[in-house]
Amino acid sequence: MAITSANQLELLQTAEAVAREKMIDPELVIQAMEDSLARAAKSRYGADMDIRVSIDRKTGVAAFTRVRTVVDEEELENYHAQLTVEQAKPYLDDPKLGDEIIDRVPPVELGRIAAQSAKQVILQRVREAERDRQYEEFKDRAHTILNGVVKREEYGNIIVDIGRGEAVLRRNEKIGRESYRNGDRIRCYVKDVRREARGPQIFLSRTAPEFMAELFKMEVPEIYDGIIEIKAVARDPGSRAKIGVISYDSGIDPVGACVGMRGSRVQAVVNELQGEKIDIIPWTEDQATFLVNALQPAEVSKVVIDEEAGKIEVVVPDEQLSLAIGRRGQNVRLASQLTGLDIDILTESEESARRQAEFALRTKLFIDELDIDEMMAQLLVAEEFTSLEEVAYVDLDELLTIDGFDEETAQELQTRARERLEAVAAAALESARALGVEDSLIEFEGLTPQMVEALAKDGIKTLEDFATCADWELAGGWTTVDGERVKDEGLLERFEVSLEEAQHLVMTARVLLGWVDPSELEQDGAEDGSDEDTELEGEQT
Repeated sequence: MAITSANQLELLQTAEAVAREKMIDPELVIQAMEDSLARAAKSRYGADMDIRVSIDRKTGVAAFTRVRTVVDEEELENYHAQLTVEQAKPYLDDPKLGDEIIDRVPPVELGRIAAQSAKQVILQRVREAERDRQYEEFKDRAHTILNGVVKREEYGNIIVDIGRGEAVLRRNEKIGRESYRNGDRIRCYVKDVRREARGPQIFLSRTAPEFMAELFKMEVPEIYDGIIEIKAVARDPGSRAKIGVISYDSGIDPVGACVGMRGSRVQAVVNELQGEKIDIIPWTEDQATFLVNALQPAEVSKVVIDEEAGKIEVVVPDEQLSLAIGRRGQNVRLASQLTGLDIDILTESEESARRQAEFALRTKLFIDELDIDEMMAQLLVAEEFTSLEEVAYVDLDELLTIDGFDEETAQELQTRARERLEAVAAAALESARALGVEDSLIEFEGLTPQMVEALAKDGIKTLEDFATCADWELAGGWTTVDGERVKDEGLLERFEVSLEEAQHLVMTARVLLGWVDPSELEQDGAEDGSDEDTELEGEQT
């Protein structure tokens, strides 16, 4: 196949037709043709030559040229495509590095193999251009809802025709009992648009919480206008969902607006989600109130929040337990997802039994340690004394407020408590020395003998050992494992050492050892120490 006047115009016509069919720029097709012809010409004239082809955009005439570049003599590697300044003088008046010498060469005859190769190059470039066009078109439509038509099913995944491309709805993104046939219309949430080796991939979802939020935005004008905001969504796809909403206009009820007249708005969403039951809950910044609402229809007696642990304890009447948990734990699981907290549900009888057990344990502690009778110990526990330290060092007047306690009794209690604490400290110090703890750690300010003993049992016996600890190793922390928060016990956590106190102790030890310059510590030491320990905590997490 020779590039002659008979088929020159056909190049432009072909480029136009391909571009129109694939919905890409005709210029990209022509450039692909130029590259394919240049490759074919190289196979004729030699692979080392720099052969270029330029197709006239008006006439379709293909011009074949050979290009040689002027380079430094030391850089001369390819004698067919490069030449030195000296070698270029017969062709250029004043040759300089980087100049090009362009010579026309005769058009090539394309044999069957060369023509097939040229065709493959063009098709490859056209496919790449088509993929780029598709990616650019859909990348901005991520996190929105698309309408499409079911095209086929592959291994449980649904291939959806979305107009200028195809998208995939994976089987784990389908609502459980849904089934589709070819030609069915389908509405999905665009979860992600990614470039991949085989072209842009558009991933759809019908189970994502965002899908429900977008459906409500379509059905509720107040959400679209920003008057009502969806703050949280939790779904058990195809079964039940909870959605938290807030209104920024005091005159508009967020729940009522989402439900609509006679439930018309929420029913439209329910129908799209194959009958998924939806609880619409008023959102509030107060976590306890929001959780009480989220656990409806169950009634809640009491809520106790542990913000540090990210957990919340809910007490419900005994007869409400099954309702609060829900079928297969569905109700409490959705409420947990909605609030972002781990929820422990107790019945009133369970909580009462636990309180009684704690009361008995603390009573026994005071009986054994202070050698007092049961009634006196129960009076201390009833007044919320929980440890010997509180009894020993509390202001005497607080003990005198307890019914039946006179000044002599209060002083005797404090004396016994202090003597017991001193005895425990002495025993702990002796145990620490027996474990091989050095004086540098024993004498370190801020550590009690009991703390030193606890450190020694974990192999920390010198000040150098202590200085290498991270704050979370001492004070404890939380680790996220498989999406759940898991407690990490700190070596000094039972002594109520906070994270800030642990940071201060570790940094002080490092200063004493000369690892940290005290002057730098005064300028920005608190910030540096926090960064270092946070980094260690991040590695542990």
